Amino acid sequence: MSDDAANPERPDGGRLELAITFFYYRDLPVAMRFYEDVMGFTLAIDQGWSKIYQMQGQAHVGLVDESRGMHRAHDVKPVQLCVRVPDVDAWHSYLAALGIESLGSVSSSEQLRIRAFVLEDPEGYQIEVQSALK
Repeated sequence: MSDDAANPERPDGGRLELAITFFYYRDLPVAMRFYEDVMGFTLAIDQGWSKIYQMQGQAHVGLVDESRGMHRAHDVKPVQLCVRVPDVDAWHSYLAALGIESLGSVSSSEQLRIRAFVLEDPEGYQIEVQSALK
């Protein structure tokens, strides 16, 4: 909830400090290298077996060693991390130059008003990179 949408009936007026989505990994160091070196996210909170990366502002993604976390890694990943960027084509070119094998092609959706592509992280979580159509 943003400061503009504060709700005085909730604790702390309904304000949040961070938004964190957690993913669970069999090989945490490999996932860390991907999110740092490929995606360029910054390690914001190091909890040892849980690493929380700042994507932008208050949006964060948490990487958890499945042997210690509340859940276990699973081959089926019914979740997607979506990041909106100013120039989706530049991101696609950047990732293609890195040789990302799971890189999909860029396409546009008039209905959703986006131009986007997908790729997978080292353990199969899908990442959608998108830009708004102008």
